[in-house]
Amino acid sequence: MGRRVVLGLVGLGAIGVVTGARVQDFLERTLGPVIAKDGTGVTALLPFGRFRIYTVTGSLPSRSPDEWSMRVGGLVDTPLRLTYDDLRAMEPTSLTRDFQCVTGWRVSDVAWRGVRLADVLDRAGVAGAARAVRFTSFDGAYTESLTLAQARRRDVIVAYEMEGSPLSRAHGGPVRLYVAPMYGYKSLKWLDGIEVTDRVVPGYWEQRGYDIDAWVGRSNGRDDEAT
Repeated sequence: MGRRVVLGLVGLGAIGVVTGARVQDFLERTLGPVIAKDGTGVTALLPFGRFRIYTVTGSLPSRSPDEWSMRVGGLVDTPLRLTYDDLRAMEPTSLTRDFQCVTGWRVSDVAWRGVRLADVLDRAGVAGAARAVRFTSFDGAYTESLTLAQARRRDVIVAYEMEGSPLSRAHGGPVRLYVAPMYGYKSLKWLDGIEVTDRVVPGYWEQRGYDIDAWVGRSNGRDDEAT
């Protein structure tokens, strides 16, 4: 990527901070996945709007709401395959929380909307031997896990909207996980699978040395593992 292009995109990203979601949406639709190595083995989009966008595969996967579905299986009474319409038909929940990246940047007061993960699990029925939940992404590489107790928190949702709009491709749409009290790497993007397990299976970044329990705690002034 040329230096002028990089500087121009950074400038456009800064404009997005000032002018909001409409500019961000325009950039995502017009420019698509412009990626640059960040020196850590992960690829990153230059910042659009208030967020930095990361991918571990070097590209952004794409799936429309009509194409998307999510399997729910493992240690459940009734394995499910939920469509986007199925998810939208469930009782919605809304959260406004900070999004904190383990690398240090934070986006304050992000409005999320979706379905409580606990409600999805209850719909499938969790077996007595269940202790954890594993998540997969349709990028084909990223995985994450939570303990069953963590997954049942009220501030852990299967999200389909952010800041009043359907989740974009860059933000992990059409559906992603959002784990409010933990660092952003736990909030898996491009969600397509939920598996109830008998133990925590370390996810993509945990296999590379990150903490399995990624509590933000007092650093965001709101959430810790006890609340």
